[in-house]
Parts: sequence; C-alpha cells; structure tokens
Amino acid sequence: MKNALKYSFPLTIPIMAGYVFLGISFGIFATSKGLPLYYPVLMGIVIYGGSMQFAAVNLLLAAFNPIGAILLTIMVHARHIFYGITMLAPFNQLKNGFRKVYCMFGLTDETFSLLASLEVPEEQDRNWVYFLVTFLNQCYWVIGCGIGAVIGSNLTFNTEGIEFVLTALFMTIFVEQWLNASSHRPAIIGLVGSAVCLVIFGGANFMIPAMIIILILFSLDYYKEVKQGQG
Repeated sequence: MKNALKYSFPLTIPIMAGYVFLGISFGIFATSKGLPLYYPVLMGIVIYGGSMQFAAVNLLLAAFNPIGAILLTIMVHARHIFYGITMLAPFNQLKNGFRKVYCMFGLTDETFSLLASLEVPEEQDRNWVYFLVTFLNQCYWVIGCGIGAVIGSNLTFNTEGIEFVLTALFMTIFVEQWLNASSHRPAIIGLVGSAVCLVIFGGANFMIPAMIIILILFSLDYYKEVKQGQG
C-alpha cells in the first residue's frame, strides 16, 4: 500500500488543486443558505457529486419533492452511467469487493479521466492504485467542503453570485473533456441536442427532453461501437 500511495498521490495533485477550491466554494455557498456547519462535509462524504451537491442545497431548503430530486439527480449525473460502463471491465478485475464498490461510487469526472487513461506499472498493485486515486480525490473534496463551511459560518460577506461556481464547474468539465477526448462526438451530441430542445420547449422545459434525447443517442452510439467491436 505504501508504494501504491507514493505512486498515486502525485497523479492526483492537479485534481487536488481544483477540488479543494471548488469544495471551499461549495462550503461557503451551503452555509450562506443557512445549512449547519457539518452539512457540507456530510454531503461531500455521502453524495460526493460536485454539481449535484450545489443543486441539493436548494432541494434541502425547498418543499419535500422526492420525484423532482430523483429526476434532477438523473439529469445532472446521467453521464456517470457511461463512466461506469467504460470502467466496468477494469473494476471487475479488482480483487477486493469493498474497493470495487467504492471505486464505482467515487467515479467523478476527474477521477474517470485519470483512471481511464492510466497505465498502471506491473510492479504496482492495481487494486490499491485505483482505490487510492479515488479515495484521495474524495478527501480533497471533503477537506475543501469543510474549509468552506468554517469560512462561511464565521465570516460575514456578500455571497451574491457564488452560485456561478456551478456554471463554472460545468464549463471546466466540458472544456477538460473536449481537450482530452479522442472524439468530440459526445460533446457535439450534447450541445446540438440541448440547443434543439431549447428552441422547441423553451428555457423552462428543455432539460428533461434534452437529457432523454442525449441518453438515447449515446446508447445507440455505444451499441454501434459494441457491434463493430464484435464484428
């Protein structure tokens, strides 16, 4: 494990810089809305979904609506279905059941980008490398949430506009995936599908139809690639 930690930690340093900063922003945002100090940290441990955590703050403060919460979660994190499909084979090779389940739980955008392209040296234990990369990334996020919660609870300042951090997070994810992806087809499908639904259904109602169309097109595209691979 010690050797795996020495190998894994440097790989996660760029993610640490982003996660701590975004976690601080979330902690400040959550406490500015009136949530208790421990809520941001607990959400970072249990939910561990940057964009969904921002959205969950308003869900917690609004009237109880489980159906709406489920639909919003699916819309925000639908891409993780394809992350899981992509990483299913590597994760199935992990010997420890707990580490396998945890790696699936902790498969964020940045963790996926790192693990999907990672060639683990033969002298390293893949089980520990995958687990430690995932665990370290979540630690960065939780630490950031805690720091932000403390800052937000003890300092009084104008937090108007801090919600834009969520928009910035989505833009960062999009740009990162665009630069690192070998194919821009998924991004183009998402942009075109969303734009068409925005024109047809309007700004207040386009999200659900857009996600349905995108999921259908992604599924068809994935099925086509599988068939070509088998052929």
